[in-house]
Amino acid sequence: MPRQVLSATVNHMHYVYILESYDGKHWYVGCTTDLERRLKEHNEGDGVHTKKHRPWKIKMYMVFQDQGKAFAFEKYLKSNSGRAFTKCHF
Repeated sequence: MPRQVLSATVNHMHYVYILESYDGKHWYVGCTTDLERRLKEHNEGDGVHTKKHRPWKIKMYMVFQDQGKAFAFEKYLKSNSGRAFTKCHF
């Protein structure tokens, strides 16, 4: 794949991620197009729901090309059955 096409494709990836607090007691699920930036923001206290339990580390992430599928998977992970799935598999 030519470098230009690959770089354009990578720029449009959507990450669904699970953060875990360093004490292992708290998890957070989110979606972003820039995983490194978003982790930095969470650890700097920019996230309302994550500010209290920092620092955070990435427990798991999945990459989607389709934004709709990424948002749907994030929503699923935040549901009761998604939380059960996460506890069982991650």
